[in-house]
Amino acid sequence: MTSYPESDADKAARQTLKRYQRGATGLLVFMGGLTVAGYAAPAAGWVKDGFWLEMLRAGARAGVVGGLADWFAVVALFRHPLGIPIPHTAILPAQKERLGRALGRFVSGQVFTEKEVSRVLAQVDLPTFLANMMDDPATRETITRSLLSSMPQMLDRLEDGRASTAISKALPRLLGGNNLAPIVAKALRSLVDDDRHQEVLSYFLSQIKDGLQAKEGALRSMIEDRVREQGGRILGWAIGGSIATRVLMAASKELERVDPQNSSLREGFTTWVRGQIDRIETDPERGAEISQTVMGVLSHESVTVWWGDIWQRFRRMVEADVEDPDGRIASVIQEVLAGMAQQARHDAVLRHKIMESVNKAVFKALPFVREQMADFIAKVVAGWDAVQIAEKLELRVGKDLQFVRFNGTLVGFGVGALLFAILRGLFGINAQ
Repeated sequence: MTSYPESDADKAARQTLKRYQRGATGLLVFMGGLTVAGYAAPAAGWVKDGFWLEMLRAGARAGVVGGLADWFAVVALFRHPLGIPIPHTAILPAQKERLGRALGRFVSGQVFTEKEVSRVLAQVDLPTFLANMMDDPATRETITRSLLSSMPQMLDRLEDGRASTAISKALPRLLGGNNLAPIVAKALRSLVDDDRHQEVLSYFLSQIKDGLQAKEGALRSMIEDRVREQGGRILGWAIGGSIATRVLMAASKELERVDPQNSSLREGFTTWVRGQIDRIETDPERGAEISQTVMGVLSHESVTVWWGDIWQRFRRMVEADVEDPDGRIASVIQEVLAGMAQQARHDAVLRHKIMESVNKAVFKALPFVREQMADFIAKVVAGWDAVQIAEKLELRVGKDLQFVRFNGTLVGFGVGALLFAILRGLFGINAQ
């Protein structure tokens, strides 16, 4: 059986209980003394028998009986009176297991009810509590250190020799499954709406210009050779250089004509791009062709190797950063916690979601918690020593039970005296 040292509160309660026990016992002794005095006084010649003396005797006798009866009843709850194993005494120690089960059912079924839990949760500002917790520097530092220390294990679980392969296989799924045409079209349309396609065109035009300038000599020789092939050696010698110059100048002028931002050719390019986007969205064959092409690129062996290289670089970067308490990841975690604290404090929608989520989680777990709590209380009470449980309960309610003894003695005295007076009035001198 489990036994625990007596606490200071138990010591104080025991002293209070003994004080009240002495008071109740003193009153009982007083009633006994009053009874003896009521019979001894006439014999000693101190007073003469009469109505009032007899009524006092009757009241005192009844007070003794009432006090003894209530003393027996109170003591029988916790132990055998005078150590005598009278049946149906020491009730609480004998019934401790049933008492534990009953107490567990009462606490779980009457205290932890949905109504009471809802009332308590309604009085608790959980979002503000979470915000204060995340605003606390010590708490924030603890959370940050915990997350940083767990990152190497997280990376190990993510990798497990399959991270790059898993990413390359999962990416197409994450992008929308096998049909990637809507995503591609949406991305292209966003680029066109922001005129990003013109930047792409400008880049290609600049590359072509640079290429023409860098390869001008080679292009001139190639054009002259083509003129000699088609017109003969003499014609090529006569006009080959002139034709090459004109071709290169025409190409350069055409590129210059396309380059201005508001040129008609750029507008035509925009129209063409939008038409191709519309075709991707509306033409199933074109959409399937785009999807197949993108899927083929993402699942290609070279791309898989590329993902693996990205993963290894990312891992090394994370492992190096988590070693630094002032690193980038630690700063990001701190910023996220600070942002979450502000949102939990001021964002009404988030506050409502927090309370709603907590309520759902609590009420979902409440039946299990109540069942476990009832079992826990029953096991704790069953593990107590029989004498110890009687003492613990007596310390908690024994003081109030001593008032039962006080009342029993005093009420017995009053009822005994009153009953004597009524009987004397009804039946005369012989009424006892």
